Amino acid sequence: MKKRVFSGIQPTGEIHIGNYLGATRHWAARQDNFDNVFCVVDLHAITIPPDPAVLKRKIRELFALLIAIGIDPKRSILFVQSHVPAHSELAWILNCFIPMGWMERMTQFKEKSARQQKERVSTGLFDYPALMAADILLYDTDEVPVGEDQKQHVELTRDIALRFNNIYGDTFVVPEPVIPPVGARIMGLDDPTKKMSKSESGSNHAVSLLDPPDVIRNKVKRATTDSLRDIVFDVTRPGLYNLLVIYELFSGMSRQAITDHFSGKGYGDLKKELAEVIIEGLAPVRNKYAELTAEPGYLESLMAEGAAKACPIAEKTLTRVREKIGLG
Repeated sequence: MKKRVFSGIQPTGEIHIGNYLGATRHWAARQDNFDNVFCVVDLHAITIPPDPAVLKRKIRELFALLIAIGIDPKRSILFVQSHVPAHSELAWILNCFIPMGWMERMTQFKEKSARQQKERVSTGLFDYPALMAADILLYDTDEVPVGEDQKQHVELTRDIALRFNNIYGDTFVVPEPVIPPVGARIMGLDDPTKKMSKSESGSNHAVSLLDPPDVIRNKVKRATTDSLRDIVFDVTRPGLYNLLVIYELFSGMSRQAITDHFSGKGYGDLKKELAEVIIEGLAPVRNKYAELTAEPGYLESLMAEGAAKACPIAEKTLTRVREKIGLG
């Protein structure tokens, strides 16, 4: 029996090459080896109140992009979180079993809330690890591909599952976090000490999957490097190292081959070639995305089909939970 993998991504900001190289490309590549459940986690996107029209558009854009990247709705379950009501119900049930201290230790809440006035921080932002746990546990998930910044939340999910199982008997599968060895943490082009972020992808910070070729060339040209000359993989030179990792992942070349290729060349050569490698690598994604968004009715039908596949699995788990705790 194949292991089940759950992966979710928020419909906020612009999907960029960091998301692609660190997560979504791996999702597509693993489809034949795992029983996959992929989710557009739109409920997570409202912890900071969005513009309703923008959110609705972003949900559909992301759904189409995931298919364009290679997620096949016939081989995997792909759905929108809010289309499956069990997510919200299980999140509330888990809230009633999670000690407050566990939630207070979540570093992402501390980081995000520090950027906002306390009066503007929603309870949902504090509580969203409970919803993330519900997302994962509903599908008897074995593995969760994540970056380092989300590993803590999967570990919390494990603790929740173990606590619940200890109280009520075996109910949840206890998931494992899986971090891709290379590319899980692509850094910003403007500041290679910070992870590439969707919230800043309108600037020179990130390359969006839907950026036109000239925009990609300009962003890469302006990417931060250093004052040294030799082009080598050196983690102590974060700007150069980040560009070389991106080149490595898009080109498929070995690090030694890349180092040899750029021997005697300058940063200008690297940036020109890197831009073209990115443009070429993203061309099939952009073309497929254009096809899908040209037929909104077809896209809506795929969303409905995905929810119809996810609902029975989620309801089966939720029924098991209800029976264990005495609801209904």
